[in-house]
Amino acid sequence: MAAAATTPHSLLLQRAAIPAAPSRASAAASPVRLPVRAARISCAAVAAPSPAAAAAADEVERGVYNFAAGPATLPLSVLKRAQAELVDYHGSGMSIMEMSHRGKEFDAAIKKAESDLRALLAVPDTHAVLFLQGGATTQFAAVPLNLCTGPSDPADFVVSGSWSDKAFKEAKKFSAASVAWSGKDGKYTALPPFDAIAQNPEARFLHICSNETIHGVEFKDYPEPRNRSGILVADMSSNFCSKPVDVSRFGVIYAGAQKNVGPSGVTIAIVRKDLIGAAQPFTPVMLDFKTHADNASLYNTPPCFAIYVCGLVFEDLLAQGGLAEVEKKNARKAGALYDTIDASGGYYVCPVDKSVRSHMNVPFTLAKGPDFEKQFIAEAAKEGMVQLKGHRSVGGVRASIYNAMPLAGVEKLVAFMKDFQARNP
Repeated sequence: MAAAATTPHSLLLQRAAIPAAPSRASAAASPVRLPVRAARISCAAVAAPSPAAAAAADEVERGVYNFAAGPATLPLSVLKRAQAELVDYHGSGMSIMEMSHRGKEFDAAIKKAESDLRALLAVPDTHAVLFLQGGATTQFAAVPLNLCTGPSDPADFVVSGSWSDKAFKEAKKFSAASVAWSGKDGKYTALPPFDAIAQNPEARFLHICSNETIHGVEFKDYPEPRNRSGILVADMSSNFCSKPVDVSRFGVIYAGAQKNVGPSGVTIAIVRKDLIGAAQPFTPVMLDFKTHADNASLYNTPPCFAIYVCGLVFEDLLAQGGLAEVEKKNARKAGALYDTIDASGGYYVCPVDKSVRSHMNVPFTLAKGPDFEKQFIAEAAKEGMVQLKGHRSVGGVRASIYNAMPLAGVEKLVAFMKDFQARNP
């Protein structure tokens, strides 16, 4: 009887099928050699589809548009390349998840990822690029531990939402952190004029969160630090690589990768080199920037696969024309969504001041109340638009439209919003 056909059920794990066992007679005549790796497949080159056609094809193939805040949608082309290279990476006979992080294959991958990131952001030689673990939340402690000489050193924080508030509270354990401005009274819907930030000239650094994922507030420019060291620190987790940034203005930039540039598991820090090497004496070795700078992010086993995927995303962003072109695409997507909200006659409401609305995370509510928000989210999911529920701390609806969200996804959401309003006046 012929062996039953097998169907691979995972996007990533598609190995060659193992043949049925032979009869004893044939086994005696010829030993069976089982394949240990999938056969290599070469594909003929085809013309690249238009962006609209590619987006439509993505929806058909994947079934949904994913508006999650993070981990978030990744470019389908990146996932397919990771799939193709997963079992046999560049002819090595190994997956990149299996090989030594000190081997030549991964060494080339992490160096290429760093080089492409430097090209994307024009990172100057004055700054080190570090691939870390622990999420951006770990950097809430690492920053004051590395930049303050002791727990009595002051540090300034602009608290513009939930994440900068958490950063401030963690920093208080390792520094004399203080709030230079807070948007809490306004429910985190605005940002301050820069001259309204009450900076301490003795502070070791000024900390901001460049984009608040939960509240949808984004800095369009950055304040000048007035501290004695001229150090500005930014948590850029949710708008990292969404637009050009003058890295030279910052002492430290850090970002979790899982929103715009990769899967969860890796955190990227860009640190001015003169700030490395003066950590507080009790700083844990894994929180000391010098540990990672001296060892090229290989002090211990790094998140190899996550770094590799980040490298693929960086290549994709460069292929799109760099971050200036990516910024234009993001502005167009955000504009379409905000225009729909503002034109709804109050049916949909975005509470954020228009001048600082995020291009990455768009929170809104329905004037008809929470029950209609639940209905909206449920019906959208049935139409292939998922993960639209607002953060548990604020409720409502939130559409996260990071780099990898195609314009077609936003256009579909906009059409649904108009239809939902027409059906539920």
